Amino acid sequence: MEIQKLSYLLLLLIYLVIPVALSFQKKVRFVFRLKYILPAVVFAGAIFVMWDIRFVQMGIWSFNPDYLSGIELLRLPVEEWLSFIVIPLSSIYIYEWLKVRFEDFEKPNVFLIISLVLLLITGVLAYIFRTRMFSFFTFFLSAIYLGYTVFRNRFKKYYTKFYLALFISLIPFLIVSALLNSMPVIIYDAAHIIGITLAGVPVERIGYLFLLLLINVTIYEYLNNRRRY
Repeated sequence: MEIQKLSYLLLLLIYLVIPVALSFQKKVRFVFRLKYILPAVVFAGAIFVMWDIRFVQMGIWSFNPDYLSGIELLRLPVEEWLSFIVIPLSSIYIYEWLKVRFEDFEKPNVFLIISLVLLLITGVLAYIFRTRMFSFFTFFLSAIYLGYTVFRNRFKKYYTKFYLALFISLIPFLIVSALLNSMPVIIYDAAHIIGITLAGVPVERIGYLFLLLLINVTIYEYLNNRRRY
């Protein structure tokens, strides 16, 4: 197999760089929390896999076989399946590291305001770009789930670490996404995106990451808290 066909698979390894660098923090007992993390990863992954498969069928995005191993499941590259495992695991590790390393740093009210602003922005963007499918579904689902999270009011104490973890996770995400787009590995239909990019990455992809991590972390914390009662 040509090395080029392993491009997407190898790029996924970039997501492991930060967790490995932080792994010297012995207080992060990540392995012992996998029984709460894995159900979150599976549930969120199932949602995004269905979304992915449907958008491939509709031609909203496609994958370039020149950079893929050729292994598929339900007509979706195995690399894409793995991304819904590797990215959340990496980000939740960062999230747990932050909870240990910056235990006393909490700004729940500040990040609640940020959440409310994001809720308004995503809702407005979903309405404005309702004819662009990737844009609409990304912003609409983000607004719905973020609204549920905010108004249910059980996640407030986790906002600080979640947003910090999101910010750190954006580093490998933007690097990988920029490389995927430059090859290109993933090809987007211009009719279904806004056209605004960050480091060459469609802004919808950042919203996609936000929603993926929010679903994972909220479910993880829900399961993690249940064990205490």
